[in-house]
Amino acid sequence: MQTAAVELFLEKGFDETSVADITERADVTERTFYRHFGDKREVLFDRERTLERATIEAVADTPAGVAPLDAAAHALAAASSRFFVDRLDHARIRQRIIDATPELHERELLKMTSLADALAVALEARGHAPVRARLAADMAIAAFTAAFDRWLSDDTDTELGALVLDTVDELRSVAGESTVRRP
Repeated sequence: MQTAAVELFLEKGFDETSVADITERADVTERTFYRHFGDKREVLFDRERTLERATIEAVADTPAGVAPLDAAAHALAAASSRFFVDRLDHARIRQRIIDATPELHERELLKMTSLADALAVALEARGHAPVRARLAADMAIAAFTAAFDRWLSDDTDTELGALVLDTVDELRSVAGESTVRRP
């Protein structure tokens, strides 16, 4: 069903593709479709909880005493290395569909917000202060998003997890370039 849906989204566009179109192409009933997906958007977002769970598990596996940004970065890198292995072509196609549809772009942003929220809660559970946990989670997600975009457009064989860590290092460099002056 996912293959049929993605093919149709590319051919007709997301908005112009109906569940009936998908089920006809996949040779299944609409009832079968709805047993697997809540709606046609879920064809593209059905694995988001898997990434979130893998990230939270990786935070829990981080040794005690690790700074919150390091814990978040390593968790996202580890989860990315597992979750996105051998999925570059699929990820590029999926992103092309998302970029062409404002509703899906909004859904992608909500997914990242949900991941940041879960990451912040996991960091707090490890004893990090709420503000530090929130900042670390948001910064790690910003780095993850930039690394993901780079991974999609990069022609190298660099693993997404390695790009996440490189991008967090770049984030640290940018953050160190300026200081806030207080009156």
